Amino acid sequence: QRDLLGTSTGPEGTGVLDRQIEYWEQALAGLPDELVLPFDHPRPAEPSPRGAEVRWQLADPALHAALTDLARDHHATVFMILHAALAALLSRCGAGTDIPIGAPAAGRTDEAIHDLVGFFVNTLVLRADLSADPSFAELLTRTRETILAAQARQDVPFERLVEALNPARSPGRHPLFQVMLADEDIGAVHWQLPGLHVHTEPVPAVAAKFDLTLAYEQTRTPDGTPAGISAYFEY
Repeated sequence: QRDLLGTSTGPEGTGVLDRQIEYWEQALAGLPDELVLPFDHPRPAEPSPRGAEVRWQLADPALHAALTDLARDHHATVFMILHAALAALLSRCGAGTDIPIGAPAAGRTDEAIHDLVGFFVNTLVLRADLSADPSFAELLTRTRETILAAQARQDVPFERLVEALNPARSPGRHPLFQVMLADEDIGAVHWQLPGLHVHTEPVPAVAAKFDLTLAYEQTRTPDGTPAGISAYFEY
């Protein structure tokens, strides 16, 4: 990774890292320093990570199937639909029309590390454009283009991106974005241990990394039919 990204491989600005940073500088130019949301309390100068969460069923099987069909019709994914929907919701709540939302990327673009144990996740800043009052179909098209472009340039570590963009910093807010959207769909996991019945158990949040995180998981029947989407807001 250092050989590939580390420094320019030719004249200044021609290395992989340089080209990707140049994209992000253009894509995030003029990004708002803080997403204006209707908080219940004023933002503290130095917030604690103390948080909580609200869990609910985001979609029943019928709605899940409809979202899957909508995604297919627009050459998109359910993640793209939920990103557009979250951006629209935040805009309706008073956050404006320029909505930056963070999203984790697996960071396993090279087939050589698909089966390698380790944490490669990086954070992308996905900027939603709700200017000119777009229809949801138009917003979804914009969202799809933004996400595909970002995923093609996901190699820049988030910390390096913050360093390059050098936004106005404050100990009271996360830089570049304050809201996260996370797809926690890891597929069916079946633990089998001798003499034990094992199942997963959600652990309530005791610390929140961002102002607001929407995390969701899609479930499917054995034949792949949509069976619902569970979700939680962490705040």
